[in-house]
Amino acid sequence: MGLPRLFLRVRSLLFFLAIICLLVFYPPRWNSLPNISIINPTPSPIKSVQDLIGANRELWSRFETTIKDYIPHEFPIIEREKAPTVRFDPEDASPRPDVLQLDAEDIEFMKKAHAGFEHKILVSPPELNYVPGTRGLVSTAGGSYLPVLVISLRMLRRTGSTLPMEVFLANESEYEEYICDTVLPSLNASCVVLSHIMDVSLTKIETYQLKIFAMIFSSFEEILFLDADAFPLERPELLFESQPFVGTYMIADTYTRPKNFQQTTESGEILISKKTHFRTLLLATYYNYWGPTHFYPLLSQGAAGEGDKETFIAAATVMTDSFYQVSEPICALGHRKEGGMAGSAMAQFNPIQDHNLTRKGIWRVRGHNAPQPDVFFIHANFPKFNPATVFENHDVNPAFLDDGTYTRAWTIPEDVVGQFSNKVDIEKAFWREILWTACELEDKFVTWEELDGICAGVKDYWHVVYESSGLPS
Repeated sequence: MGLPRLFLRVRSLLFFLAIICLLVFYPPRWNSLPNISIINPTPSPIKSVQDLIGANRELWSRFETTIKDYIPHEFPIIEREKAPTVRFDPEDASPRPDVLQLDAEDIEFMKKAHAGFEHKILVSPPELNYVPGTRGLVSTAGGSYLPVLVISLRMLRRTGSTLPMEVFLANESEYEEYICDTVLPSLNASCVVLSHIMDVSLTKIETYQLKIFAMIFSSFEEILFLDADAFPLERPELLFESQPFVGTYMIADTYTRPKNFQQTTESGEILISKKTHFRTLLLATYYNYWGPTHFYPLLSQGAAGEGDKETFIAAATVMTDSFYQVSEPICALGHRKEGGMAGSAMAQFNPIQDHNLTRKGIWRVRGHNAPQPDVFFIHANFPKFNPATVFENHDVNPAFLDDGTYTRAWTIPEDVVGQFSNKVDIEKAFWREILWTACELEDKFVTWEELDGICAGVKDYWHVVYESSGLPS
């Protein structure tokens, strides 16, 4: 499949929960534990950053032991076959496929391990640390992602949002003094080094796994997690103050569901409360800790985008916690090229407007007639719009036409691009922040130390696309 089609279908893929996965998720729980006392821990007051780091270090030393006590299986799951990429079909109620072909003995082992861990966090969950009453943004970055994060953060501030952000870095080698001590604080953001809390080695921890650790170790009670390459078009404060975040959407069973029950997840943006959904976060930590070896294959079976993305809704479902998944499929953004589309971003739609429709029983994904919600987030995910590399040759070249001349990156689909740019030219604003980052910070990022001409390259593009008369601005 070509990349443009993959972009178009990422959100519309089947939510591949194999029969085996559902068996893992369906151990006897409430009926078999009639006398247990369910404990809801109250966080201890956090007075300083050092208090938080110390408390999180103590939390992790205990919690990691518990996670290791319930290893899903001593052998990793081998994906001998990959599940296909298939567009979500609301009319297809057939059973979900299972291509893993695990032995019954392995299934039983994993069921028992999952049931044991689930029981543990039901009766004596560890205490997540946070400052009560706070809310903020959380992201992960480091290395070549740090310039991308700065650009996204500056786009966030264009909305008028004042929410603080915590940027989690894997270890000390990713801590860049000028960026972390000067640039990010000027944007109401701060760096947090995960290796100060837990043993983080990129040889052992995959990038996908860092997201859940950033969420459980954040100081905020209410969190909007944003991928480093994603930014909102409106103040995200609105999301914390409106349905569906302040309401409920209950999915309380774990029975086998047909294919048309639910789409796959795009987890570049996650809104969650550590106070009300701490058990979801604890179980999601278990899934991600054992993700590459066990739960990523179980949840996606090798389908496109395999990683952390399905672990959050799976954990909420098992814990019978309320959740809402935006029903409007993502829309690929790109420009025309010979034979198709050069897609380099995803438009993601307003959760408040989407929920206003679905609570009335109106589901556009199922063919119901209703206006499309507004675009709320843009996830500029491939290739990364890092000023130092965006003009290099990629499978998708967002700044170039087939003949090698410059172009706007996002010109189609016209109706969606026109909708989110009808008041402010969002793509032009995005490139303005790329230009600022390239020129103001050209000699500041560690990953740019050996590179020349970063500012000049973006200036040249800016002049041709946005200042000359040859292309519309």
